[in-house]
Amino acid sequence: MSERKIPYKIYLEESEMPKTWYNMRADMKNKPAPLLNPETLQPMTEEELSVVFCKELVEQELDNDNRYIEIPQEIQDFYKMYRPAPLVRAYCLEEKLQTPAKIYYKFEGNNTSGSHKLNSAIAQAYYAKKQGLKGVTTETGAGQWGTALSMACSYLALDCKVFMVKCSYEQKPFRREVMRTYGASVTPSPSMETEVGRKILAEHPGTTGSLGCAISEAVEVAVGSEGYRYVLGSVLNQVVLHQSVIGVEAKLAMDKYGVTPDIIIGCAGGGSNLGGLISPFMGEKLRGEKDYHFIAVTPVWCVRWRRCTHWEVDLFRRQIMREDFVITE
Repeated sequence: MSERKIPYKIYLEESEMPKTWYNMRADMKNKPAPLLNPETLQPMTEEELSVVFCKELVEQELDNDNRYIEIPQEIQDFYKMYRPAPLVRAYCLEEKLQTPAKIYYKFEGNNTSGSHKLNSAIAQAYYAKKQGLKGVTTETGAGQWGTALSMACSYLALDCKVFMVKCSYEQKPFRREVMRTYGASVTPSPSMETEVGRKILAEHPGTTGSLGCAISEAVEVAVGSEGYRYVLGSVLNQVVLHQSVIGVEAKLAMDKYGVTPDIIIGCAGGGSNLGGLISPFMGEKLRGEKDYHFIAVTPVWCVRWRRCTHWEVDLFRRQIMREDFVITE
């Protein structure tokens, strides 16, 4: 097919939207390392995880076998407010770069929250509502995840408690107020509302906070409040599962025009964006059906982490997950 027949934006029909999430772990010969109990250092059981997370989300977190997981109809209907998202052919960028490469990008900003985070926020809020919970707690840094979760909880009439890293709380007042507009409570972290927050403030009075601190406060409130659970916007298996809708849509759009990518690039911090985008393509590679080259663009700290030995990685992982960890450079 002539490349000029490929439009600037490729849209799927609503009827073509994915009906299932793709679980990449089902095709992995070597499964990801399990979450460890911080006290015993043993893999956490479903019972232990269910104290912190919603029951069905725990089942998704531990599922290494089912390749496809049905997207509940209520979530499919919510997705239709902003999905399918377009796959864009970057003709202008190609011309500016004078490159022979054909560049495509998946645009995930066409929803009120402004990012891909809503794909998982609505799923996690849905399962919390289905479980009969009163609400959820979470942390947020720049505020994208907090905004997405606030929107999802507002839609489902769930209470939403957000602990926002203090420096971002002060630097991004508009993002903070969007969360409040959706009905969420937004607390700068560390705070005086939790035991861990008070401890950190006593030891570090001038701290600007960290995600580790905000996570600790959100988990403490969730575990200590009846009818609440903690939810997280990246890192976890369940989040990459929900975000697979990005990659599945992208692949369907490319298949419509007979396009097969050679290289797939994504930014990678917590992994939800990259993991979601590459999921179906990685699945084909894992099954030996096709070959692709994947490039993860990561922050400096992640690069340093990847250069460490296994033992150093384990120590570093424990360090950054501590509530009092703050990057000082």
